[in-house]
Amino acid sequence: MKLGVCYYPEHWPREWWADDAARMADMGLSHVRIGEFAWSRIEPDPGHFDWDWLDEAVETLGAAGLSIVMGTPTATPPKWLVDAHPDILAWDQQGRPRRFGSRRHYCFSSETYRAESARIVSAIATRYGRHPALGAWQIDNEFGCHDTTLSYSPNAARRFREWLAQRHQSVDALNRAWGLVFWSEEFRSFDEVDPPNLTVTEPNPSHRLDYARFASDEVASFSRLQADIIRRLSPGRPITHNFMGFHTSFDHWKLGRDLDFASWDSYPLGNLQEAWFRDDEKLRHLRQGHPDVQAFNHDLYRGVGRGRWWVMEQQPGPVNWARFNPAPVDGMVRAWTWEAFAHGAEAVTYFRWRQAPFAQEQMHAGLNRSDRVEDQGGREARQVAAELKEIGALDPCGRAPVALTMASEAEWHLAIQPQGQGFHWVPLAFEMYAALRRLGLDVDIVGPDGDLAGYRLVVCPSLPILREDTLARLDASGARVLFGPRTGSRTVDGRTPSDLPPGPLQARLPMKVTRAESLRPGGGPTVRIGAATFVSRLWRERIETELAPLATFEDGGPAWVQSGRWNYLAAWPERGLADAVVGRLVADAGLATVPLEEGVRLRTRGGLAFAVNYSDAPRRAPAPDGAHFVLGGPALEPGGVAAWRLG
Repeated sequence: MKLGVCYYPEHWPREWWADDAARMADMGLSHVRIGEFAWSRIEPDPGHFDWDWLDEAVETLGAAGLSIVMGTPTATPPKWLVDAHPDILAWDQQGRPRRFGSRRHYCFSSETYRAESARIVSAIATRYGRHPALGAWQIDNEFGCHDTTLSYSPNAARRFREWLAQRHQSVDALNRAWGLVFWSEEFRSFDEVDPPNLTVTEPNPSHRLDYARFASDEVASFSRLQADIIRRLSPGRPITHNFMGFHTSFDHWKLGRDLDFASWDSYPLGNLQEAWFRDDEKLRHLRQGHPDVQAFNHDLYRGVGRGRWWVMEQQPGPVNWARFNPAPVDGMVRAWTWEAFAHGAEAVTYFRWRQAPFAQEQMHAGLNRSDRVEDQGGREARQVAAELKEIGALDPCGRAPVALTMASEAEWHLAIQPQGQGFHWVPLAFEMYAALRRLGLDVDIVGPDGDLAGYRLVVCPSLPILREDTLARLDASGARVLFGPRTGSRTVDGRTPSDLPPGPLQARLPMKVTRAESLRPGGGPTVRIGAATFVSRLWRERIETELAPLATFEDGGPAWVQSGRWNYLAAWPERGLADAVVGRLVADAGLATVPLEEGVRLRTRGGLAFAVNYSDAPRRAPAPDGAHFVLGGPALEPGGVAAWRLG
């Protein structure tokens, strides 16, 4: 477990660099990320490279004992490149080029940009790939940020047609798969197919689903292009990409196959303000963050990284990009850091070393203020570094007792045809994940092809496209399984199954969804389990089945049915309903739970249990009497963290 920081030597006078590096080492930091936005300084004119400044920065940081994570600078192509090759720009949904002047102004489908990216990555990897201070590589920066996965450029249109021809083989097969007889949309050749934008009204949903798949594949192949170059020119150095929280516009699992470890950028307060949570929840967690948001993403990227993952950017104070940007309560940066380690992080990297006094991120805090004085985040990082020395190394996270499955195309389909405002995969999955966490359980998030062996309970929040191989792996696992609404509601091509939803699940769970409805806020439905009544919202499915329901809607219709290990929930579970359903299945699976006070969360790693207090009031750590604490104690102040030995 180690700490690091993001640093931009090109932003600061050279005479500061050695002092900055020495202060990083003194703070207890072990690595530093550089370079990911520096293309215009590395290559100020076409073909003219200025290595002097970067050579000096690498030598200075390395001399201080810091390991360097070198970022490839492809997120910010310079102005001269855009002017010379305007075809590298992405086009938005309205058919307008996304112009120079910020970042991520390129199209993944531009052959020109792929060639230019290969050229700059080759140059950097040739120069620094075997440098003794170089510890790892980061490819690009935050793929998909600012809605940049989907591009509707001529380049994207051309490559989409090629992708379709390979996937469907014939235009007749495409017409059948998409149901293009509807509204007389049939094509005579792949050359007639355009991206699904600028239509008068809703485009064909199967067209949009394939376009999402295509765009995701473009991101993955662009990343692979860089990874292949780096592996050839910089052997032995691990490669990562810094993903984002709750970002689902491309398939992280597919891209992750070409990485040595995953990383993500953790901004608890910013993510809370920008997410779907109600205003009262945002106020309640204003300065701590939501108790399950960071954990959800930690568990996700541990899965994407096949057990290896980092936080590449950790919020150190107020940020600049959310609708509101409060400061974290004192101690919270430390708590976020320890929570990441509890979920298996190998490293936590703070963004950034010093607050910038210019440009777009002037209001974004760093470990130091812009006047070079250590800020609250720096003091807390220094504290964590000292605590790490005391605790020492920990084993990786073991397999959790519960898995939650994630397939990117589930979110794509639900976003394309939500049917009810707000029906998206992430909030639905989060409700079920948070219910598990409130019981003190460790959770693994498993991808579409992930190994499910050994889990006692598997939660599938919604799998609209339910493949037979998924069912076979669930069969083989022996686990109890919970499926959420809209599971099995579409085929691979985005059509309704011929035998109605839940499609292939009917062979294991004899039921049929005959009608679904979405309901506006306040429109219910309510769900009864025994004598208890729970509020649901947004969604209700009508089920035909001979099974005796475990829960019913207000009119007596089945809301939750079970056959052996298989369970189906026909409503969107709000907190009370989620707790009731998940709690019953956890008990049936024989899993031990831990009583937690409101706002406290628990995670185990390497023989230790970690507790974090996300509430705004003092709480108690759920440690047994006589526990041996290695961090903190039984009393948890707001933003407090504690760890004790298990057994």
